[in-house]
Amino acid sequence: MKYAENNRISHRQMYRQIVLTFLAPFLLCVLGEGKILGRSGIVGTLTAVALLLFYVIFLIRLAPGYGDLIKTAGGFGARVIGVFFGAYVILTAAYLLSVLEEVVPASLITGVPGKLISFLAVAVCSFGTHRGMQRRGRMAEVSGGLLLGGVLIMMLLCLGQSRISYLEEMTSATVLDGREFLRCGYGVLCAFSGIGLLPFLLEYVKKEGSAWKPAAGGILTLGGLLAGMQLLLPAVFGWERLKQEAYPVLPLLAGADLPGNVLARFDVLWMGFLLYSLLFALGSLFHYGHQIMERSGLISGRWWMAAAAYALSVWEPAGAGIEDYFGRYLGYVFVPGLLAIQVILMMKSRSRRKKKIAAVSALLSMLLLAGCSAVEPEKRMYPLALGADWEAGNYSLIYGMPDLSQATGQEKPEEGSDPSVLSFDGEALSDIDREYNLSQDKYLDLGHLQVIVLGRSLLESGCWENVLRYLKEEPFVGENVYLFWAEDPEKVLAWKGGGNTSVGEYLTGLLENRTTGQQKRGVTLRQVYHRYYEDGILEELPELEVSRERMKVIFPEDEAA
Repeated sequence: MKYAENNRISHRQMYRQIVLTFLAPFLLCVLGEGKILGRSGIVGTLTAVALLLFYVIFLIRLAPGYGDLIKTAGGFGARVIGVFFGAYVILTAAYLLSVLEEVVPASLITGVPGKLISFLAVAVCSFGTHRGMQRRGRMAEVSGGLLLGGVLIMMLLCLGQSRISYLEEMTSATVLDGREFLRCGYGVLCAFSGIGLLPFLLEYVKKEGSAWKPAAGGILTLGGLLAGMQLLLPAVFGWERLKQEAYPVLPLLAGADLPGNVLARFDVLWMGFLLYSLLFALGSLFHYGHQIMERSGLISGRWWMAAAAYALSVWEPAGAGIEDYFGRYLGYVFVPGLLAIQVILMMKSRSRRKKKIAAVSALLSMLLLAGCSAVEPEKRMYPLALGADWEAGNYSLIYGMPDLSQATGQEKPEEGSDPSVLSFDGEALSDIDREYNLSQDKYLDLGHLQVIVLGRSLLESGCWENVLRYLKEEPFVGENVYLFWAEDPEKVLAWKGGGNTSVGEYLTGLLENRTTGQQKRGVTLRQVYHRYYEDGILEELPELEVSRERMKVIFPEDEAA
């Protein structure tokens, strides 16, 4: 049977719900800033997954006690349990909203305030919680496999960017320490603590007695993905950089292109997968929060829990938001309290009584958030090449594309001017951004950037570090962009020797449009970041020499020969 009937879901639907709920929070939140990375992190993750497999069996036995909290724990005890789980739902939802407020404006939707995005997410995910369980199961049935397959494809595409030498940096910089192992293992258990709500679901699963199989399968899948990312991330970024990335999966997405760079900004698709999983997780929290309130005899949680979560996500007393203390809440309050409550329920559980509960999240409205940006494509400027230089105390940024005459407001270029480049100067890079926004009517989209050319003066002055930091703050600059240096970047970007081909496409073709054995290995922005974070120096870049007829690329190994 493909879909379960009578408001009961199949094991496959249960498994996919677990994967959908935990996948995006794990990839975005658990791996940042070296939290569970290194040797201790990998061993701690595998150990925690093994413990969770036994914990699932314990949860299966607890299902009768969760079925009627008032009968099992008494009226007062049921209300205490309801408040405990309700606080978890609100705090976790607020934390996910704060993450959504931060990563979505930076990586997917530009020009829209994060608080507005989180408000729309709350409105969508809390709508329709009085519906039946079967609809949530069908949603997971249809989309769970697609999302999981997409993430696996993304990881496979990123394997080609990994380096064994980068992975060796992690193994040499970390050791298997007992205290660090316990910290990482307990951190993974805290991340999985939401699985403690599983008994609220079990009575709506067909063949409840064998429901441990899909639950264990979900834990193994998520644990395997975590372990895989713990190896993939240091192999792609290097250890020193990885320790400083708050959300390392975001720059990883930027480099996960299809072979041959078939589609520009392909990372938007991966980010769409993560956004869908985040919204499904929020809907699941409000769904179970409403159910917990009903079972414990408290006021229905259809709307007020969503409102409380949103208020808490935007409230920052003394500059400290939910993300600053949520981890401590899980480790010191929720997980110990959860185990204590479950032990008590196991001792008091006598029987269960089936109830019909209403809760589902109408995520179809999430299409309101699925656009790439708040600025239409025809109102954007898409430079394919970027030049950067420094002279007399001023930075210069030069943008190059096939035709900038319309973008600069000129129907016909003035005599002696070059419409193929647009240049701005400023004492700071932020001044250049401000000058661009004041003088140009089109939004600057660097998502299609293919090459970056640094000037000799910039390199000799040491100001290239500020340019790297500037690029790091630009969310749409992919890390597979090639870097070069030249005496005069503006002359490079204005070069016409490639016919109608832009400099970005021309240089990319010089590196990639060759048979095996003829290709030269270019230097990407990701390699430059790695060398900078690891050694504090700039990776050696190929040089560009320009004449009227041709452009020549001189690689460092050619000069050495």
